[in-house]
Amino acid sequence: MVQLILVLIGALLVTALARSREIAAPLLLVAVGLAVSLVPGLDELNIEPELLLTVVLPPLLHAAALESSFTNFRARIRPIAHHGVLQVVATSFVLGWIAFLLIPDLPLASAIVLGAVIAPPDAVTAAAIGRQLKLPRGVMTVLGGESLINDAAALTIYRMAVTAAVGTTPTLGEGLGVFALAVAVGVVLGLAFGMLAQLARQHIPDVQVATLLGVLVPFIAYLTAEELDGSGVLAVVTAGLYVGHNLPRARAAGRLQEHTVWASINLLLESLVFAYIGLQLKSVVAELLGSGRPMGGILLATLLILLSAMAFRVLWMFASNYLPGVSHLIGSGRRRGSRWRRTTVLSWAGMRGVVTLAAAGAIPFTTDSGAPLPGREVIQFVAAVVTVGTILLQGTTLPPLIRRLGITDPEEARIDDQAEAEARRTATNAALAYLDGLTPGEAECERSALDRMVARMRDMVEHQGLAAAEQVGRTPAERADTSTRTFSELRRNIIAVQRSAIADERDAGHLDDEVLRRVLRELDLQEAALEGSWRNR
Repeated sequence: MVQLILVLIGALLVTALARSREIAAPLLLVAVGLAVSLVPGLDELNIEPELLLTVVLPPLLHAAALESSFTNFRARIRPIAHHGVLQVVATSFVLGWIAFLLIPDLPLASAIVLGAVIAPPDAVTAAAIGRQLKLPRGVMTVLGGESLINDAAALTIYRMAVTAAVGTTPTLGEGLGVFALAVAVGVVLGLAFGMLAQLARQHIPDVQVATLLGVLVPFIAYLTAEELDGSGVLAVVTAGLYVGHNLPRARAAGRLQEHTVWASINLLLESLVFAYIGLQLKSVVAELLGSGRPMGGILLATLLILLSAMAFRVLWMFASNYLPGVSHLIGSGRRRGSRWRRTTVLSWAGMRGVVTLAAAGAIPFTTDSGAPLPGREVIQFVAAVVTVGTILLQGTTLPPLIRRLGITDPEEARIDDQAEAEARRTATNAALAYLDGLTPGEAECERSALDRMVARMRDMVEHQGLAAAEQVGRTPAERADTSTRTFSELRRNIIAVQRSAIADERDAGHLDDEVLRRVLRELDLQEAALEGSWRNR
């Protein structure tokens, strides 16, 4: 436990350093973890693989889903499913076949296990780099959406291949049935838990209790789905998308607190995961050496598998965007020649991460007959090398590649600013209409704009001064019966009307979720300041 705490502290310090120097934190964490693992005399940090899958993965996926746009996800479901499911399935079998040919004495079933382990890219690093360098929203949506569902496809193939490796060979029909059941159970349970979480946000008066219940949702959804032979990953993602889409319908205090809580959880777990990836390589190498296998041949095969994993994604992405029948999956954007640039960036954003590491560690030690499972130590070694190799090779070169290709779209930022201004006008008009409904028929003042502004400011200052004087010597019950309370209630009602107006704009497809969150956060801060000023009186 002490060792884990020290790793957490060190990882957070490295993350702080990376942020202050504008370096991608995952890359620096892996490099530092790898360097620390080589220091003689240090004890190894071992985390149970099942713990990674059930404690670390669900909150990371849930946090990513909360920040995703369900509207954009639904609009681009075809490319997301194409890359997040079909690509992962193809990658699993292609890389498994390559491993079967390159590694002596590795059975085909174990090779497919290896392919499924290293198939799903982890977009945490790529998404962090993309946000920092302002990748176009279409690219970020495909990248993020792919990462939300590819784990489910890979883990389903992984379970089937492990079942075959330990002695039970499923038929193709059984495999398809397992996959269909996993998807159906995962989605249905995810929706159910997402709805329950939303009800808690709306009706539980204690914001802290509601927030903590929201934090438990990904764990409960994941474990329940897995217990019922469903996809825990899809359950977590579905719940997160539902809760995130209904963000405007939660209370302002809850939204502000949830944002801080999930940002902190995400930072802590991401820092731990990438540090752990670097720390693990030494122990994986030691286990392989103890197996008696020739290191030279294994190293060569591992490097070829690493290169094959990166090359296959590049081939898949360009084929998906240029072959007849499946082209235009990625989209061309507004700039001339941006289609191949977007395809290049997406094809190079294939770093592996926590799922690869955890799935490799969760492979059983023995078959049904009690014999050692063939190739277990090789699978773990290859998975660790592919994870670290893709993070260091692709992760370090992705930022300069994005800058070199000039894929960022300044026009998108201008459109977002214009949409934000329009959303604010919509909110303002809704508030004015609400006030007009309270005071029908009142004539408009004929003074100049400056006079009206000065008058409003004077009225506000006078009102605040009179309201503060009214509170002196009053009990809390007496304070509730003042004009201040009426003013606060009126202001809260106006904010609620504004919030509802911009949510309606989003639902109608006129406003992107990212812009919605900007305006929503400002309204939430205004409401929080209003609550704070009232309570402090």
